Amino acid sequence: MSIPYWRLSGFYFFYFATLGGFLPYWNLYLKDSGFNADQIGELSALLVGTKIIAPNLWGWIADHTGKSLRIIRIASFFAALLFAGFLIERSYIGFAWITIGFSFFWNAALPQFEAVTLFHLKSEPHRYSQIRLWGSVGFIVAVLGIGWLLDKQPISMLPAVIIILLALIWVVALATPDAHALSYETEPVGLMQILKRPEVLAFLVVYLLLQMAHGPYYVFYSIYLNQYHYSTTITGMLWALGVCAEIVLFVYMRRLLKRYSLRHILLLSIVLAAGRWLMIAWYADQLWLLILAQLLHAATFGAAHAAAIHLVYLYFGQQHQGKGQALYSSLSYGVGGMLGSLYSGYYWESMGPAFVYSLAAVACGLAFVIAYLWIGFENTQHQVL
Repeated sequence: MSIPYWRLSGFYFFYFATLGGFLPYWNLYLKDSGFNADQIGELSALLVGTKIIAPNLWGWIADHTGKSLRIIRIASFFAALLFAGFLIERSYIGFAWITIGFSFFWNAALPQFEAVTLFHLKSEPHRYSQIRLWGSVGFIVAVLGIGWLLDKQPISMLPAVIIILLALIWVVALATPDAHALSYETEPVGLMQILKRPEVLAFLVVYLLLQMAHGPYYVFYSIYLNQYHYSTTITGMLWALGVCAEIVLFVYMRRLLKRYSLRHILLLSIVLAAGRWLMIAWYADQLWLLILAQLLHAATFGAAHAAAIHLVYLYFGQQHQGKGQALYSSLSYGVGGMLGSLYSGYYWESMGPAFVYSLAAVACGLAFVIAYLWIGFENTQHQVL
């Protein structure tokens, strides 16, 4: 069966377009709705905290039933339906319950779609970046479009815009054909045997730390820029710039994989991530340094994520691909994202933004030490080509 390139790309486009409406502007919406920094941090932690449970539950079901795409369709539908609750709810408790319900389904879709994409690509996993880059395009379109819209319209209309994008994810999921894993080896390796390998444990801890370091960026970056009196349009453009750099990275990722090992790509990404958070921490009043920091998003997210997808593909194999992608998502974006949201929320006002972003750089330093000692000594270069 030929690869359904545009339907796979379309899912990523609308999924990350939704994220482009959510990440830069949702916490501004929460602030406009009257919530304080602690509450915003807690709501953000609930949003990502469901990734600890949801992807693993859905990944286990997908690998045991072989119905990954059906799970994606169900999850996408209920994510859109539950998010509509934000149109009528105003209390903190109500927001918290809707956030838990919505994100339980929202966080189920992407890890399983990553597995579906790799099943479609089969022996051509290097083409993943060519498909995934359309998610970055969708993010940019949404960030710039919604930023322009919110400069002219009240931010209270943001939930309705996101509901439309969530519905489009569901429509594309319905149009995407299913794909299944290749036949398993005669004596497949058990999941626990994989998880006991030191390089796999190190991989999961490193990405947990990297996403914990991203917490202040995802939760407070727009609010931080607002404190320095950057307009909504400038804020949106800075978010978009980071993703533009990410797109360029994805375009050239295949060439990088041919020339450099996953180990080298990951280690360099971590070093640049530490530098990025320090620039944001101490030089937010210098627009040109903020621009440079956003260009580093190509490494801190784009290269690091592409390396992670290939490492999961290598470490977990075809039989455990759904569970592997879910575990990567739940521990990094789930546990790491939740910890990042919580510490940034609790320390934002008491210790200040510079302290919070400096802690992110420290987390990257620890991630570098672990990655340097344990990840990538196996052959992780030619296997991904």
